[in-house]
Amino acid sequence: MFALPVDSEHKATEFRIFSIAKPHMRAFHLSWISFFCCFVSSFAAPPLLPIIRDNLNLTATDIGNAGIASVSGAVFARVAMGSACDLFGPRLASASLILLTAPAVYFTSIASSPISFLLVRFFTGFSLATFVSTQFWMSSMFSAKVVGTANGITGGWGNLGGGATQLIMPLVFALIRDIGAVKFTAWRIAFFIPALFQTLAAFGVILFGQDMPDGNFQKLQKEGDKPQDDFSKVFYHGVSNYRSWILALTYGYCFGVELTTDNIIAEYFYDRFNLKLHTAGIIAASFGLANLFARPLGGVFSDAVAKRFGMRGRLWTLWTVQTIGGVLCAILGRVDSLGASVAVMVAFSIFCQAACGLTFGVVPFVSKR
Repeated sequence: MFALPVDSEHKATEFRIFSIAKPHMRAFHLSWISFFCCFVSSFAAPPLLPIIRDNLNLTATDIGNAGIASVSGAVFARVAMGSACDLFGPRLASASLILLTAPAVYFTSIASSPISFLLVRFFTGFSLATFVSTQFWMSSMFSAKVVGTANGITGGWGNLGGGATQLIMPLVFALIRDIGAVKFTAWRIAFFIPALFQTLAAFGVILFGQDMPDGNFQKLQKEGDKPQDDFSKVFYHGVSNYRSWILALTYGYCFGVELTTDNIIAEYFYDRFNLKLHTAGIIAASFGLANLFARPLGGVFSDAVAKRFGMRGRLWTLWTVQTIGGVLCAILGRVDSLGASVAVMVAFSIFCQAACGLTFGVVPFVSKR
């Protein structure tokens, strides 16, 4: 019945990264690709900030507020996304949010003031809540034996968009400018590229995805194979579980720090070391690109230590890795040379993102609900 071996709940007990078999591995690839596109859109502005700030007359305060707005939008949306996944399934919840936020990416091209720039960044940031649906989806498709690996790789490859956009947007901007557009027009046209890919990703999830190993939520509920949840009960059980709040705080100090760094790192190197826009983008990209292996390794390592030490192993490994990441973050703010800054930033990014993967090696075990 399934291409992968499964347990009694039809969750896959193996993870075959090069497979696109339906439903398990297809859900994996759809989830990380759609999340990747949302990350590219949400952080498309930071690598072009030196151009955008001159065009819109943005102050340092305006830029800081816009960065906070993009993260704040993600926080509010993620709270709602968890309940949406419980009620409607990860497929519809994810695709709907992606389509609802895509217009904000398109509208970035017509931003004309600090306020309008802040607003489009705020609403674009909502799309980062697709991370919740990816983790929900993976936890529905993969058994405890490999769920940390699935969650880590999905989140890591999706977050990779935060690094990829540091390379993509300066290149797209340069191409459009070289074709003949003036720079204050070129950056606006450039935003149509991430917006288009985000839209296509949403349709891919709707057309080719499946909520659970046995089918979609609506079908399973109609056939009586899955009880329909009540929103008030879902919300109550979520907010009343103290473990949820502990992990929310923990995640805020790894992924929250990662988002903050994604927002400012290109501008930081551009201004502090007087680099070219493209050079600053390449350096900044190395921070997000570490997600290619760092976050997945966190998930893999969480599963590995759990085999020997159980849940205590998962928790202590998370604490150790996140503490080292915090120390490196503090050191990054104190080094003065370009070479040392890049080296510390890369080390910091690896531990920060590995902590994110380790966090979601724990999350699936917080509650059976």
